[in-house]
Amino acid sequence: MHGEVDASRGPRTVIAAANVVGAGLASWLIFRDGVTPRDVALLVCAWVYVIRLFLTSFVLLRRGVGWSEAAQVGSFVLFLQGFLGFLGSRSGVPWRALDWIGVVAYVLGSYLNTGSELQRKLWKARPENKGHLYTQGLFSLSMHVNYFGDVVLFSGFALLTTSPWAFLLPVVMAAGFVFAHIPMLDGYLAKRYGDEFTQWASRTKKLVPFVY
Repeated sequence: MHGEVDASRGPRTVIAAANVVGAGLASWLIFRDGVTPRDVALLVCAWVYVIRLFLTSFVLLRRGVGWSEAAQVGSFVLFLQGFLGFLGSRSGVPWRALDWIGVVAYVLGSYLNTGSELQRKLWKARPENKGHLYTQGLFSLSMHVNYFGDVVLFSGFALLTTSPWAFLLPVVMAAGFVFAHIPMLDGYLAKRYGDEFTQWASRTKKLVPFVY
């Protein structure tokens, strides 16, 4: 539904509710056997993601969201929250210096995702920018820096669980972006913005700043 401005309250609410249920499940799994510094970090990650998804869904995201997308995204966020909570609850590893890298990655990824969306929304709200493609701010670093932010933040979240299995999530997420979401979105943007998109694509990396 790219290009369609639609409140889509029902589908957005389904996604948000699934995220809350997932974070609640993760909280129960994490705290059922006591509280450690790792537990607290995992809990903060789970609920900060809930807050950010609320902000994105109900404030920053302008396009329509269909019921099919709501079912897919809702199921995914419910799974990822529960999966990461489950793996983190089984860790038993004391807090390590390495875990601070996970915290930094989570914060950085959250900023890249939500910060880029906020920059675009503010720019789009100015009348003189109506009908033009936003290519500034964080989107000058990569064409899909918001997607990159998701990969970075969930890599940090995965690191905090101490389980190598957790890294399947950011890997699958990155593959989904590269092989499905980005080609579809780029096709829409090229059709809508023409030369503006072509020029942006010629000078800007696709997903990972300075790399790809």
